[in-house]
Amino acid sequence: MTAPIPRDIPDLPALPGTTPTLLPSSAPARAVVPPVRRPLTAVYRLALALVATCAVLVEVLLGSPARVLSHFAVQSTVLLALVMLASARRAWSARHPLPGTVTGATLLYVVMAALVHHALPHFSTTGAGDLSWPVTLADHTLHTVLPIAAVLDWLVLSPPARTHLRQAATWLLYPLAYLAFTLTRGELLPDSPARYLYPFLDVAQHGYRHVLANALLLGLAFYALATLVVALDHTRPNPVRRPSKTGFRV
Repeated sequence: MTAPIPRDIPDLPALPGTTPTLLPSSAPARAVVPPVRRPLTAVYRLALALVATCAVLVEVLLGSPARVLSHFAVQSTVLLALVMLASARRAWSARHPLPGTVTGATLLYVVMAALVHHALPHFSTTGAGDLSWPVTLADHTLHTVLPIAAVLDWLVLSPPARTHLRQAATWLLYPLAYLAFTLTRGELLPDSPARYLYPFLDVAQHGYRHVLANALLLGLAFYALATLVVALDHTRPNPVRRPSKTGFRV
């Protein structure tokens, strides 16, 4: 005859040293928070990409294509158009945004090109002396409208704290590559009156010592601006709020 099964099993004491501990998770927050569609953001970024594309096309069609596409401002604007187009698609289809490394670098390049243009207005024109109103409009769009629009997108429509200070040095690789490109271009076009795109990088007029000194100062300015971008990215508020049950976010 078997013993009756007790209705209430008494609590057993916990074994010493067997308390379960939760392991820290390495998954980022964006991996567990589902993204949502942001149609207004997608429309804004698509419009920005179209404006950037039109400005570059006007410069190319009304000027020398090889010369225009060799300018840092034009190359950074092409990069901005591609990044905004990809970001618009991700916002429309409820996908995670592009990495902060990509968006931060793009913002750095277009803003630095604008600062150089406005600080040295006679040294950075892309129109090669063409004062027609389409080229003038495209030039202002490249160096003023688009940088401001990119900053607004970063401040208002992008989540913060997605960049790191170690990335600031990585972002300088493209300016260094551009410096090598423009100096090599000047050496390969010895008979061209526009062999050097920027007078402060004109080796024939100033020599390599002076040009490299100018490049060093510009590189320090690049790094300072990159550090400022990272610092602002970690101190600015989060403009991208979670959507409510009855609405959507931009």
